[in-house]
Amino acid sequence: MLIDETVRFLSQVPPFQFLEESLLRELVQSLTMAFHPKGEVILHQDGPISEHLQIIKKGAVKITLRPEGNGDEVVVDYRERGETFGLVSLMGGHQRTTIVAIQDTTCYLLPKERFNELVVSHPAITEYLLQFHLTKYADMTSREIQGKSLFLESSDHLLFTAQVGEICQRFTTVVEADTSIRQTARRMAEERQSAALVVGPNGEPIGILTDSDFRTRVVAEGQPIDGPVSRVMSHPVVSVDEQDPCFEVVLKMLQCDIEHVAVTRGGVIRGVVTNHDFLVLQGRSPLAFSEDIEHQTTLEGLAPVSRKAMSIIGVLLREGARATNIIRIISELNDRVVRKVLELAERELGPPPVPYCWLALGSEGRKEQTFRTDQDNALIYADVFDSQKPRVAEYFRRFAVFMRNGLVQCGFEACPANYMASNPDWCQPLAQWKRYFSTWISEPTPEAVLKALIFFDFRPLHGDQSLAWGLREHFGRLIPDYPVFLGFLANMLVRNRPPLGFFGGVAVERNGEHKDGLNLKIKAVAPLVDIARLFALEKGLQQVSTVDRLEALRGGTSLISELVDELEYSFEFVTLLRIHHQYRQAEAGQPIDNVIRYDGLSSLERQSLKNAFRLILKVQDQVMDRYKSFII
Repeated sequence: MLIDETVRFLSQVPPFQFLEESLLRELVQSLTMAFHPKGEVILHQDGPISEHLQIIKKGAVKITLRPEGNGDEVVVDYRERGETFGLVSLMGGHQRTTIVAIQDTTCYLLPKERFNELVVSHPAITEYLLQFHLTKYADMTSREIQGKSLFLESSDHLLFTAQVGEICQRFTTVVEADTSIRQTARRMAEERQSAALVVGPNGEPIGILTDSDFRTRVVAEGQPIDGPVSRVMSHPVVSVDEQDPCFEVVLKMLQCDIEHVAVTRGGVIRGVVTNHDFLVLQGRSPLAFSEDIEHQTTLEGLAPVSRKAMSIIGVLLREGARATNIIRIISELNDRVVRKVLELAERELGPPPVPYCWLALGSEGRKEQTFRTDQDNALIYADVFDSQKPRVAEYFRRFAVFMRNGLVQCGFEACPANYMASNPDWCQPLAQWKRYFSTWISEPTPEAVLKALIFFDFRPLHGDQSLAWGLREHFGRLIPDYPVFLGFLANMLVRNRPPLGFFGGVAVERNGEHKDGLNLKIKAVAPLVDIARLFALEKGLQQVSTVDRLEALRGGTSLISELVDELEYSFEFVTLLRIHHQYRQAEAGQPIDNVIRYDGLSSLERQSLKNAFRLILKVQDQVMDRYKSFII
């Protein structure tokens, strides 16, 4: 191999063209060459993993994928001169595609060990390669595979399939608690680390010190740098096992508002994973949107960031994410926006006169929102003496109006039914909220049950959560004393029958605006949510989300304890179908709705939808038998 010729070639190929010539020459020393004749299968799907990153000097290859359970091979991509292949296999530890030479092809081979060194020393190179491979791969598979069937469990996208141990950095800066701040900083600089893990006597992580901590806790506070690092470290350190899924770690980082997580193997430190690692892995991490939200100090600045954050839905869909994962990420980002508006409201109106708790209701309360629709919220504040009531009520009235207007500005439309804290009915002291629930449960009229269904799914989002939990305990004690209330819930559940015809066909709208359409939210999502809620309330469970409720019912004594897997599968499927439908509408600039065209679904989707409907009917029939004395 001619070194000068190879250097000239790579100097014109991104991302290697960004390397200094001296480093490029050094890199070339580790390259070998391979010739692949036309028709050769270079890498087999599910075969041995690639041990090299292959850079095409001449020729071209075809990348194909055979989905699990599907005999049809799908062309994912073509690669030609100057492009690379083998990266996903190299980093993911599994060969997920078949790569075939479609011309006589010559490649430079960069060994795995040298590639790993390049990953550590040049993050920009790694980011380019990952974005190139994953963007092309995600876009093609989304069009070719998800275009045929939206519900594929064999997703090949790293955020949702990789374990965190596969992407964590090998961690070298580990210090004991009595190490000085100066020594720790020196170690971090020498080892080029953005954080140091502090360990206890048995090597277990007990704290972490990051670059940010140095700025805020050492420099800003004037801490003596010869003092022990334990004085300024963040603790307890959040740690995860190396086998935890990357998605779960991202969610934990969002919830804990942190940028570094320790990765352990059997309780011993193996490495660390950072926000940057997920930016590289995913191209645009939910953590980055979260940071953008947190950095805003005005509604004017928050509004465009809030709206832009919803673009993460497209990223997650292209990555083949599970619907339940998508709605959890959406909920976390929505929560960040709402909390930021609450912070701005308190800054605008001054500190609240008494403790309060902001509640998310309905799908937002269950963390099951898809695209942002309208607001569903309420506010509880602490009970006060009669003499204080006018002043306190006036503060929270103004507060709730600020919130309504601020959230509208950030993309959350006002609720047409006025289930918002800006409605004085839903901005009340704890005692009044308890009276509401007592009335709804003891005197269950259809209107009362409808309100209860909305408010049962509340979730404390900000403020004094003891107010919310006090309310939940209150109605939890009431329900067993009023079985007629559960009977009313059961009655509402069984009256919303799935649209299955006598011969098993699906009935669609015959006329009107949505002719030939099917409302997924009303006919599929709502019954599954109602099923989980009914049996959770029946068992006195505290969970709010549909999946959490179903999991809590698994293996118990309820009617659906043996149907949890089927119910979760159905909920996952109809939610994903709904998200894809809404995403296509958003991309086309159309109003968001829940009405799909049944004749536009694939045969697999139609069959899966029918199965979900049959499952709902099965449970409804069981409910009818159990609550037959209440069924009208």
